Amino acid sequence: MIRAVLTLLLAAATLSAQDNLDGQMRTFIEAFAAASANAADPVNTEQVFYGGAIPHLLSRLDPHSTFFDPEQFQQLRRMETSTQKGFGSVVSILPGRVIVLQTVPGTPSAKAGLSPGDEILAINGYIIAQLDLDQLPQLLEAARQRPARLDVRRPGRAGLLSFTLIPEEMQSPSVDRAFFLSAGIGYVRIGSFEQKTPDQLKEAIDKLGGDRLAGLVLDLRNNPGGMVEAALRIAGMFLPPGSKILTVRGRHVPEKSEFVPGIATPYHFKLAILVNEKTASASEIVSGAMQDHDRATIIGTPSFGKGLVQSVFPLSEGTGLALTTALYYTPSGRSIQKPLANDFGLAATTAHPNQVTDFHTDKGRLVKGGGGIQPDIVVFPPEMNRLRAVLDASGSFTNFATDYLHTHQVDKDFEVTPDLLDKFRLFLSDRQIRPGLSEWLAESEFVTNRLKTEIFNQAFGVEKGDEVEAQRDPVILKAVEVVGS
Repeated sequence: MIRAVLTLLLAAATLSAQDNLDGQMRTFIEAFAAASANAADPVNTEQVFYGGAIPHLLSRLDPHSTFFDPEQFQQLRRMETSTQKGFGSVVSILPGRVIVLQTVPGTPSAKAGLSPGDEILAINGYIIAQLDLDQLPQLLEAARQRPARLDVRRPGRAGLLSFTLIPEEMQSPSVDRAFFLSAGIGYVRIGSFEQKTPDQLKEAIDKLGGDRLAGLVLDLRNNPGGMVEAALRIAGMFLPPGSKILTVRGRHVPEKSEFVPGIATPYHFKLAILVNEKTASASEIVSGAMQDHDRATIIGTPSFGKGLVQSVFPLSEGTGLALTTALYYTPSGRSIQKPLANDFGLAATTAHPNQVTDFHTDKGRLVKGGGGIQPDIVVFPPEMNRLRAVLDASGSFTNFATDYLHTHQVDKDFEVTPDLLDKFRLFLSDRQIRPGLSEWLAESEFVTNRLKTEIFNQAFGVEKGDEVEAQRDPVILKAVEVVGS
């Protein structure tokens, strides 16, 4: 098996020197044989090849070509179904604390009796307060793979509660938010591009009113991409039949363009797409096509710039290889891939047009190339200042919301009053957080929104909390202005 893997990898790395392949293989095998026979410690063959030789060889090609050992390749296949194990709860991770914000009906968390506001003190004996913010997500991820015992403190109840949760396979929707921002203007967020994403997106849009909408804000921020087929189908939901969506080019891959099918029936409302530095791959395909055809206004900050075609090669013994074989281009000819460092061969590929900077949309608008999608309107996320950082890091909003909901009932018309702001300020003072009057007044709008967001998170679920938070997001507010004009 190892010779087969090495033959494939060396062939990819030495396409211009096929006649040297046998000699290079011989040298490698001789070096490995010498190490096996003479090294001070026994040589672990799997570690040498799976953890060293093969990954190092791939690292000289580009930063995205990857080798998968049997366990990793099996995990990749599971991820393709967008199904994972979990408990069905949404939690807030604070320094030394984990607080339940929501439990999904019918899931292990809800069946066990966990409730919003519960604080998880320990998981399988690991005390949360003794872990840092890097360790907490790792513990939570590991806990979802097998039965977990949770020690929980519930507000207003003496003593600790103990729950044993057994993880279940559950489908995570990639279209996870859909609501109205204002009259006739909808908002939909796509977290990733999976097989069912186009159907989920259509369902979300139709629930908001379909073509009766005046405008839609499509949020692709922090979307790492996924299945290109899903991106093609989604582009076809907004572009006229026959529109070019993308082109694929590579040294040993025939050039191919993808078009919107002739039977497509796209939506016609105004469209704004939100992007940021974590918008990548399939997300950039959709954004680039919408921009080149003048179908949507792109708002936010420049996207990541990952436009590599990854071909997955199953290998023997359950291993696999994801290899970069081509590049993606927008309809105007822009390469989505940003330039790579000079030590990667891909950066010098003649088919890569990163040196060209000026391209034009269907209507003749100038758009810039060079990698990634440059927004039509640049809007930065809210700035973090000293007071905001302290309030977030201390978990003050979440903790106050938990205490407040223990003694108060709220409905969906709830608003934060001046009296509640005074109580929150007293709450902060008791915890040695005492901003000056001018600083407090300057941040009153931020504090009001964050308080309402956290109260809604625990009272009605995180989607309702996100609706509140959207009211102060400058990127979303600019998008509403654009599609509402």
